[in-house]
Amino acid sequence: MIKKNILYIISAPSGAGKSTLITNILKNKFFYNIKLSISYTTREIRSGEIDGEDYHFISKKEFKKLIKKNEFLEYAKVFDNYYGTSKVLVNKLLLKNYDVILDIDWQGANQIRKKNKDICSIFILPPSKKVLYHRIKNRGQDTDVVIIKRMKKAIKEMSHYHEYDYLIINDNFSKALFDLKNVFYTAHLSTKQQKVYNYDLINKLLT
Repeated sequence: MIKKNILYIISAPSGAGKSTLITNILKNKFFYNIKLSISYTTREIRSGEIDGEDYHFISKKEFKKLIKKNEFLEYAKVFDNYYGTSKVLVNKLLLKNYDVILDIDWQGANQIRKKNKDICSIFILPPSKKVLYHRIKNRGQDTDVVIIKRMKKAIKEMSHYHEYDYLIINDNFSKALFDLKNVFYTAHLSTKQQKVYNYDLINKLLT
């Protein structure tokens, strides 16, 4: 029998507005059964962040130990820091019948696709490079050198958009949020999901 819960992958270049969109989804009471998987990272904690809520912050030594123990569903090295998704934490949420969002990049998405074909993947694009540049710059946290690095990484990241099931352009935030909500609505209308929700009804109709 196919499980009811869905594993979502959402990817986007830095500055595309992915985190804000996800936050708005999680605040929506209609999506009470959706949880965000909290990733592990070796980067420094930033002002305002909370360990265990934004990320699980650990040392590179600890992260490498978890890699050797095969504890990650996926992991990647980005700007000299590691990011990874815990198998245990994701499985706990799925077993509690929650849909789970993985906020990861294309590298992590590829790793998961090799292990699990039954996922729903979404890519978010900015309306232009100019807008993306200003969004990154306006964060006020990075030097010009870092911004240039982030732009190069963003272009590489965006080149993988075609590997995803759904594509959303975040030009107008309200429209982008509406589009993302629609993906979550329709994912549960797939034949695979409906075979579970309406198993008894379908059997009665066909016998």
